[in-house]
Amino acid sequence: MKPYEDLTKNYIAGIWRDGNGQTTHENRNPYHNEVIGEVKSASKEDIDEAYQSAKKAQVEWEKRNPFERASVMEKAVHILESRREEFIQHLIQDSGSSYIKANVEMDFVIAITREAASFPLRMHGEIVPSLIAGKENRIYRKPIGVVGVIGPFNFPMYLAMRSVAPAIATGNGVVVKPDKQTPITGGILIAKAFEEAGVPKGLLNIIHPAVKEVGDAVIEHPIPRLISFTGSTPVGRHIGELCGKHIKKSILELGGNNALLVLEDADIERAVNSALFGKFMHNGQICMAINRIIVHQSKFDEFVDLFVKKAKTIKVGDPQDKDTLIGPLINKGAIERILRDIEKAQEQGANVVLEGKVEGNVMHPYILTGTNDVATAKNEMFGPVATVISADSDEEAIDIANDTQYGLSGAVHAGSPERGVKVAKQIVTGMVHVNDQSVNDEPLIAFGGEKDSGLGRFGGERSLEEFTTMQWISIQSEERESPYHANYLD
Repeated sequence: MKPYEDLTKNYIAGIWRDGNGQTTHENRNPYHNEVIGEVKSASKEDIDEAYQSAKKAQVEWEKRNPFERASVMEKAVHILESRREEFIQHLIQDSGSSYIKANVEMDFVIAITREAASFPLRMHGEIVPSLIAGKENRIYRKPIGVVGVIGPFNFPMYLAMRSVAPAIATGNGVVVKPDKQTPITGGILIAKAFEEAGVPKGLLNIIHPAVKEVGDAVIEHPIPRLISFTGSTPVGRHIGELCGKHIKKSILELGGNNALLVLEDADIERAVNSALFGKFMHNGQICMAINRIIVHQSKFDEFVDLFVKKAKTIKVGDPQDKDTLIGPLINKGAIERILRDIEKAQEQGANVVLEGKVEGNVMHPYILTGTNDVATAKNEMFGPVATVISADSDEEAIDIANDTQYGLSGAVHAGSPERGVKVAKQIVTGMVHVNDQSVNDEPLIAFGGEKDSGLGRFGGERSLEEFTTMQWISIQSEERESPYHANYLD
């Protein structure tokens, strides 16, 4: 199988070409910092052409037999599986993913595409009884039309695909804007795979605009009826406001300040192992990553000692090494931001019990102890930094966990599942995992957050609902009496 080539283009109306914008994006390998490609930005005119193309192609795609649409999706699954190692290498080079993380991401990508392949055959309608004699009410599930997808850099392929695959499967056209730091894995490879699978030309478009040139054109364009965004809460709030202004739907998966609660009867070694995975997977650059670890005071010292001891053994460095768990952060700016928060947290009374070091864009683990008010606990680190906080009771631990604007994920370690669930139900967050860590995603499960962590849900039946709309069509089989009927007028 020949590897995909020419991975520096926009994909508009079924044609791979340079954009007409004035900016050239340098795509750099986060580990070596070498340029691996240059992408010419899309202009406002390119954005319009992409949306117009998606709209035109969608009309015909929606009419395709559902079995045919499902077959195209199944072929896409086969392509993703057969090109798995090729895509893993791109994830390592494009986003700095470790080999371990890239494999996890490909599992997610394949799983959500396989689940979406069933959607064309699950777009069921209903016949509902009517109050009116002689009337039949039909409810049809239909595509929304055209969907705009704006993706992030951290899990670029999966967090785009979880919108792209359901949208296409349910009969929509799609325009994707990947993060400029991950253009290959966040969009180009997805389009290559669907192109090979036989998706009609123009249905799926990939654009690389520069915000300084086009502003909010991707969001405000009149054609898309849904904008799916994964990224920071400030940007998500702006997108939500624009969607409200233009009366279009939005799905927003935003930031997190996730807590792992370790109760007094928890298995400490098991909790530490969960904390290591949930905190340091992909260097902490995961919206679901553990940011705060809240430990019962009777187990606090034991937990911290073991957590530090095991964190020191984590392999850090080249993401190509299959044993590496922590590779590079996405750029130097991320490291500078994190170091500022660590310094501020120390000024606020936090203690650094494991001091990492920085090598290029690679940051070794940092572990602090402190309160929920220090900077590293208040802010989403999005890096390999954990803050451990002591709590005197389950109630205090719950209060600390809820003392944040976010509510995406979380975890509770307890001596019994029942106690863990009792505590979990009191945490205001979209997802909580008992005797596990916070980084979990499955294609059949409702995924999404509360509070400032977003709106809407991905996964299974919820994705089917998010990317479709309902239409009520009624049939009056016998003449309906009304004040204007002849009997009333006699």
